[in-house]
Amino acid sequence: MGTASEIAGVTLMNLRNIPARLGPSLVAVLGVGGVVAVLCATLAIRAGFHAALGETGAADVAIVTRAGSDAELSSNLSSDEMTVLTDATAIVRVNGVPAASPELYVLVDLLTRGKGTPANVPLRGVGSEATVVRRHFRISHGRLFKPGLFELIVGRGAAANFRHVAIGETLTLGGTPWRVVGEFEDGGSVTESELWTDATVLQGAYRRGNGYQSLRARVADEGGIARLAAEYGRDPRLDVSVRSEREYYAAQAKVLTTLISSLGGIIVVLMGLGAVFAALNTMYSAVASRTREIATLRAIGFGGLAVLVSVLAESMLLGLAGGVLGAAACYFAFDGFEASTLNFQTFSQLAFAFHVTPSVMLSGIGYGLVLALFGGIGPGLRAARLPVTQGLRA
Repeated sequence: MGTASEIAGVTLMNLRNIPARLGPSLVAVLGVGGVVAVLCATLAIRAGFHAALGETGAADVAIVTRAGSDAELSSNLSSDEMTVLTDATAIVRVNGVPAASPELYVLVDLLTRGKGTPANVPLRGVGSEATVVRRHFRISHGRLFKPGLFELIVGRGAAANFRHVAIGETLTLGGTPWRVVGEFEDGGSVTESELWTDATVLQGAYRRGNGYQSLRARVADEGGIARLAAEYGRDPRLDVSVRSEREYYAAQAKVLTTLISSLGGIIVVLMGLGAVFAALNTMYSAVASRTREIATLRAIGFGGLAVLVSVLAESMLLGLAGGVLGAAACYFAFDGFEASTLNFQTFSQLAFAFHVTPSVMLSGIGYGLVLALFGGIGPGLRAARLPVTQGLRA
């Protein structure tokens, strides 16, 4: 009998006997499944961050802030500077008007839904061109705020995660009552975690004079960002930093994704060690229960390689079952689940949704197979090296 035939025969016989070891096998499957579920949840959070920050923003929309500012919160631009900035020739004109939105950014305290814990939420003052610059912006419920009035519109993510921001409710912010008149969407971007109002009204309510913190401007193409930066650089009146929205948000996402990857990785590795020990226990138990059977196979001519592969195949099958179970559990429990966390760049709350993508699930299943492989190698080698006479006397 050829080696391939030996391996196939012993492996199939071994797999058919799994129901006889159902209890220990389920322990291994559930152990691997739990680890895979945690891994998939961690990767889903990371994918959600990327969707909300790392993959948000347009390559042809510039964010202009004070030079040296990492975020809008630490930037400051006067009204005179803003006049010069919006007159740049590299900015696209829509109906003869520059597609540029001077914006103000403050943090306000809201309570989260559920536990009611305080959270910093961005309140953004925008100009009339804000909806022109952001192509995916749309009012989903209610209406846009009216300039000059203490009215707010709320992002979809903020509406889902914070209290007292439903349309028709009144919020007291900065000692002033604000009425919520609408809810908006912006293609799933970080903007959906914000509240919006008229920039001039916000300046007065928070005593910001006539200053702003950033300018959003649309350019003709990706190369327009460099042209805009060069134009500002030639003007001695300006000292600003110019980045695309995509670059700006990708830099913010890096801190969050690094943190969740590090913490999640430690948890997954520790749980993975537990799953490996569960698999080891299961497979050693399987080998112990089959000692006489393995010795008989060796006595009639089957090689040690066939025995090793049969044990590894059983372990990998259990790992595959655990991986699929864990990935499926994570998908049905968390895909689309909305949550919020602190954005360490802006010290504000960021709403995001778990994204359990096919790549996330495949990564989890692959990790389950790796755990099963490590859990099966030791027992497989023991079975392959078992002396025939010792096994027959067992």
